[in-house]
Amino acid sequence: MSEQAFFNILLVGWFVLAVAIFVALFYVVAPYGRHLRSNWGPTIKDRLGWIIMEAPASLVFIICFVVGTNSGTLTALVFLVLWEAHYIQRAFIYPFSRRTGVSNMSLVVVSLGILFNAANAYLNGRYVFTFSGGYTNEWLASPQFIGGLVLFLTGFIINRRADHILRNLRKPDESGYKIPYGGLYRWISCPNYFGEIITWIGWAVATWSLPGLAFAVWTIANLVPRARAHHIWYREHFSDYPTERKALMPGVW
Repeated sequence: MSEQAFFNILLVGWFVLAVAIFVALFYVVAPYGRHLRSNWGPTIKDRLGWIIMEAPASLVFIICFVVGTNSGTLTALVFLVLWEAHYIQRAFIYPFSRRTGVSNMSLVVVSLGILFNAANAYLNGRYVFTFSGGYTNEWLASPQFIGGLVLFLTGFIINRRADHILRNLRKPDESGYKIPYGGLYRWISCPNYFGEIITWIGWAVATWSLPGLAFAVWTIANLVPRARAHHIWYREHFSDYPTERKALMPGVW
């Protein structure tokens, strides 16, 4: 089997699996953070878990760039920078910005995260830098790229702003969860997830590709059920939780 054939089969399966995961996560909440449960086996500190789980997304994508046959354009370099701006922050900066000692992560979740991030980075990296046939530098002036870039950066900023608010909820000597306020927390419980969804929809538009679309679908499939679980958790644990807040979409849901 050629690599192109393997790539195509994996891509089709990736869409199918995303739909299955979307349905499953409405019934089973991934066991990390506030939703950690003891019946999912051994755990490790969530900081270490995040690094191990997210690092493959950055590393595999760089490898795809290095070995790619269409990596020599400015457009390819821009796509590399956009991807790595998210994943270097997510894997190697974000974990150290979190409060320590507050939660653990199941090794099952870490293992599944490694598989997802490696496969997703492979699909997107191999397409952008090889199987796409190459993006010319003129692509940077296309409506798809400009519109996608605006969405990507908007989502990135929303996500970072939401994480900043969460990071500063507690004083250094405090533990436990609090109700976040400020920014989009005025309207929704999970603006960090909202921002990430917008980010990868932007990536899908900017690359105008099926692997990019698959990533956007996966992001929605993973984060919509988790936002619902977070929203329910907040309402169950805080009697004064703002009633006007929605889970993920301001004024909608």
